[in-house]
Amino acid sequence: MNHLTSTKTISNEELNELPLGAFSGKIEVIGNEDKIGEALEEISQYDRVGFDTETKPVFVRGHHNKVALLQIAVPEKVFLIQLKETGITNEIKLFLQNPRIEKVGVAIRDDLKALQLLKRFRPEGFVELTTLTRAAGYEVESVKKLTALFLGFRISKSAQTSNWEAPQLDPRQLTYAATDAWVCLQIYDLIRSHQPG
Repeated sequence: MNHLTSTKTISNEELNELPLGAFSGKIEVIGNEDKIGEALEEISQYDRVGFDTETKPVFVRGHHNKVALLQIAVPEKVFLIQLKETGITNEIKLFLQNPRIEKVGVAIRDDLKALQLLKRFRPEGFVELTTLTRAAGYEVESVKKLTALFLGFRISKSAQTSNWEAPQLDPRQLTYAATDAWVCLQIYDLIRSHQPG
């Protein structure tokens, strides 16, 4: 589909009729501090990126896990940084504080709050996608429904509650994590291309 739709909402029934889709480009998993500088050098060539995090789910009340994965999407590639292994290095902190690179996602405030528990930083350049879609009159706020409306496909959420702290992520996890960050960038580009001026 890939165009701004005049439909401002979508029902679960309509959503379930859509074909499944996912990011099919290159996925680079970074579980080692030494690789972070090179990855962020590549990322910093872009003015805007898709942004998301994953945390291992908790099934015990009052218990919290720390963010395990940071996803950064550029048009043809998604970087998955295993924060459980690397922590937030100075290079990642500088990226999170860089106002020149727009970092686009959904529920960004929650992501930032969780990342701050790993290391304090001053967030700059973050764009909450649902603020833009609401302003454009869209009535849905989940990544799943925004993807359906703007990109015309359904994303599988079956890996959402899997173990994001695993040293080796399985193919289903890789695709899920990459897709979530990548669709945010795609939707943002669509909205921007239709904004006046």
